[in-house]
Amino acid sequence: MFKRILIVVCLISVVALPFALRPEKDSAERADETLVIITPHNEALRHEFGVGFRRWYRERMGKNVVIDWRVIGGTSEIARFLEGEYTAAFELYWTKTLGRQWSAEVQEAFQNPRLPAEASEEARMARAMFLQSEISCGIDLFFGGGPYDFIRQAQAGRIVDSGVMKKHPEWFRADVIPEEFAGEQYWDAQGRWMGTVLSSYGIVVNLDALKRLGVELPTRWDDLKNPRLFGEVALADPTKSGSIAKAFENVIQQQMQRRLTELMAQQPDATPEQLKQIEQRAVEEGWTEGLRLMQLIGANSRYFTDSSQKPPIDVAQGNAAAGMCIDFYGRQQQEAIERRDGPGRIAYVSPVGGSVNSVDPIALLRGAKNRAAAVAFIEYVLSMDGQKLWNFEPGTPGGPERFALRRLPVRRDFYEKTEFAALRSDPDLPYEGSEQLIYRPAWTGSLFREMSFVIRVMCLDTHHELRDAWRAIIDAGMPEEALTALQDLSAVDYAAASGRIRAALTSRNKADELRLTTELGNVFRERYARAKAIARATER
Repeated sequence: MFKRILIVVCLISVVALPFALRPEKDSAERADETLVIITPHNEALRHEFGVGFRRWYRERMGKNVVIDWRVIGGTSEIARFLEGEYTAAFELYWTKTLGRQWSAEVQEAFQNPRLPAEASEEARMARAMFLQSEISCGIDLFFGGGPYDFIRQAQAGRIVDSGVMKKHPEWFRADVIPEEFAGEQYWDAQGRWMGTVLSSYGIVVNLDALKRLGVELPTRWDDLKNPRLFGEVALADPTKSGSIAKAFENVIQQQMQRRLTELMAQQPDATPEQLKQIEQRAVEEGWTEGLRLMQLIGANSRYFTDSSQKPPIDVAQGNAAAGMCIDFYGRQQQEAIERRDGPGRIAYVSPVGGSVNSVDPIALLRGAKNRAAAVAFIEYVLSMDGQKLWNFEPGTPGGPERFALRRLPVRRDFYEKTEFAALRSDPDLPYEGSEQLIYRPAWTGSLFREMSFVIRVMCLDTHHELRDAWRAIIDAGMPEEALTALQDLSAVDYAAASGRIRAALTSRNKADELRLTTELGNVFRERYARAKAIARATER
């Protein structure tokens, strides 16, 4: 009997102990208001902006606010979640409030910004009623991601004008937050989203691994196709991570820009009509060269992960020698390792002329229940108080509490304040630089999804075959005929991407995409098998 009582007491103690020892909630957590934010941002960023905003809001409003962070994955997962939540909410509004019949036509139409001319009156009404409504998905703000994701949300009607641009027009000027820089859009003219911080892309490397492999520090994207890096490159799936898809787009845009420069040098006196032809040729040839580079980087890859945060971690642990990542993931990993082991093991490199600074936006979601607090959070993030958190050292006046976020603020006037220089974790000046990649949306912006699809079929779905072929080519001394067979990308050239591939991806019949995936997968498997056979025959 005593043993039984002892066992019960022990079980109760195990359950109760965590509750007894947990720290008391501070006054800020006993909230007057709760703000719900969905984000792909990491824990360090959520902590610092949570602490900073609570303090800022209490000082100005005299109220305590708690942020309810919703973290479900990357921007692709967030986009699917928001679409599903708004669909469910609008169906309830359409059937219960309006008393109308729900149908597949209504479901497709209400978030569709491009209703065809032949769309029915019911479809047009559904779209109009959604845009006039305060339908809520239960979340107030969408914070973090890339402009592409927010542009799509704006087109669908899921994000709305917060009024911040009208309230603070002094922030949205060329000398503070420009509307566009180096071809990248930094805010929406209708006020539906605005950039809060800059992001670029680069290479995180394990210096010990590079030394072991006899590889020099990579400074350009091209360096990642080095055969000595076979099986040593960590990559993320561009169909799962919008940020990594943007990095891959930068690789392709750089090849297009290089080709344009070469062709212009060959024909310096070209007429305006000839210039158009030269540009089109540069775009088409640069697309293929960019995909070829991505193919060889993919051939060197150890894996393609669903999480864009995994490559820097694996590089730091020595599971890969190099990885492509967002700048702040690389910098944060470098700092974490240096704090623990000292400098000299991990480095982050921004490829020369290979990455453009894009923004991580923020937006107010339609039907936000906590609109006042949500708008205040947007103001805080864009104010100089919020901008300091991105790049000040921890513990500095106005800086983060615990974590160096290692990110570059979007406001140009931040970099003009000389008194900030000694407080910053990174001295970079993103609005300066002699060799600047200029992003041209007309080249690849409309093919963003198609590009990710091509890379998936070419590198992920056929990864085993690609690696085998590349290994055989390396072992055979890089025979030209085998490389030509491997890099035959005629099935996914620029014309195919903007033609049949786009048609399949935008088709209402999802089977069209599946059929094309199977067809192109078989094409690449056949070509990789042929390249492998040629290499082995050459080796013999």
